[in-house]
Amino acid sequence: MEYITIIFVAFALSMDAFAVSLCFGTCITENKTRVSLKAGAFFGIFQMFMPLIGWGVGFFLKDIIKQVDHWIIFGLLAIIGIRMIIESFKNKNCSRRFNVDSLWVMLSLAVATSIDALAVGLSFALLKIPILIAISIIGIITFAMSYTGVHIGNKLSYRLGSKAELIGGIILFGIGLKTLIEHLYYHL
Repeated sequence: MEYITIIFVAFALSMDAFAVSLCFGTCITENKTRVSLKAGAFFGIFQMFMPLIGWGVGFFLKDIIKQVDHWIIFGLLAIIGIRMIIESFKNKNCSRRFNVDSLWVMLSLAVATSIDALAVGLSFALLKIPILIAISIIGIITFAMSYTGVHIGNKLSYRLGSKAELIGGIILFGIGLKTLIEHLYYHL
């Protein structure tokens, strides 16, 4: 696999983290740089280490995760997305309702958005890809996309006002639902 292909894979893997980071940006009014760095670090590290885990354990974990990965992704994103949607109708201050500084929120979303990277790691093992180079590229690109996503989301929230959290919740729920539907469709 050429390096350009690894870069394209990295961008594809980082899209969910980017979308979630956009949602984070809609919920913050201050400390944008800190939240951006935190999101970039969590998402980048998880996107980096999941392929390493997948590469390391090979086919053993593939069969176990493949059976439930779509449900895990859907469950985590749906819970947080629905919460954001419900809360968007209750109060004007988004940052109080959806705590992007919460360790639980950050960890659960980092895991949910990086499960697909586990499968990529499995394919890296089969294709004999230099794993350290691949995961470094994936981690750097995901960090950059997540960092940027928070800032873009924050700018959008000023334009969208109180509807920004509603849109963010719909996006998170939609990503989870898309993952579930794709899995169920391809495995009929």
